[in-house]
Amino acid sequence: MDYETAQRHLQTSKLMGVDFLPVCNSPQCAEPSSQQSMLDALRVEHETSCPHCTTVTGHKQIVFGTGNSSASLMFIGEAPGAEEDEQGIPFVGAAGQKLDQIIEAIGLHREDVYIANVLKSRPPDNRTPLPSEVALCGPYLKKQIEIIKPKVIIPLGSPATKYILDTNQGITRLRGIWGTYNNIPVLPTYHPAYLLRNYTTEIRRQVWDDMQQVISKINR
Repeated sequence: MDYETAQRHLQTSKLMGVDFLPVCNSPQCAEPSSQQSMLDALRVEHETSCPHCTTVTGHKQIVFGTGNSSASLMFIGEAPGAEEDEQGIPFVGAAGQKLDQIIEAIGLHREDVYIANVLKSRPPDNRTPLPSEVALCGPYLKKQIEIIKPKVIIPLGSPATKYILDTNQGITRLRGIWGTYNNIPVLPTYHPAYLLRNYTTEIRRQVWDDMQQVISKINR
C-alpha cells in the first residue's frame, strides 16, 4: 500500500470514528517475494555459505541453475562439466544441446523449464560426485525445488535420481517409473550424455516415451 492510498484509508476510517491507521510488521503482512527474487537470494546464500562449493578449488565458477523460476518442469543433472564450468550455465555442452532438442521435441523451450544440478561446482576430471559432496551441496537443490514448485521433476541419470528419490537403485531400473519427491511427481530418464553414447533406436524410444508421460502429467 503506497502513502496516498494509506492516507485515503485513514480519512475514510476517521469518518467512521477510527482515528488511527493499523500497522502490521509481521512477515505475513509483507509483500511476497517473487520466486526469482527468492532464487537470487538463494544463489547468494549458496555462493557464500555452501560447505562444499566454498571450500573446493578445482572449478572456475559455480553453476547454480537457469530457466523459468515458476516452471512446471524441472530437469536435474548430476554436476557441471567443463563447458558448464566455463560459462556458468548448466547443460551447455553436447549433452546440453541434446537436452535442448528433447525439450523442443515436447513443444517447450529452455526458457520454459528450469535446469539445475545436484552439485553446483565441477568435480575434478568430471568424475561422479561423491556422496559426501552431495550431502553438503545437495540441500541447496532441494531449496530450489521448494521455491520453484514444479509440477514434474525429471532427474537425468543415476546420481540425480538416487539423490531425489533417496534410493540406491540405478537409472536402468528406475527409468520411466514414476516416483515422488515431497508430493511432486518424479520421472527418471537417461542423462543426455548417455543418450549420445548409446544412440540406439531403443534408447531413443525409451526417452521419448518418458517425455510423453511427462507432458501428459503436466497437462492434466
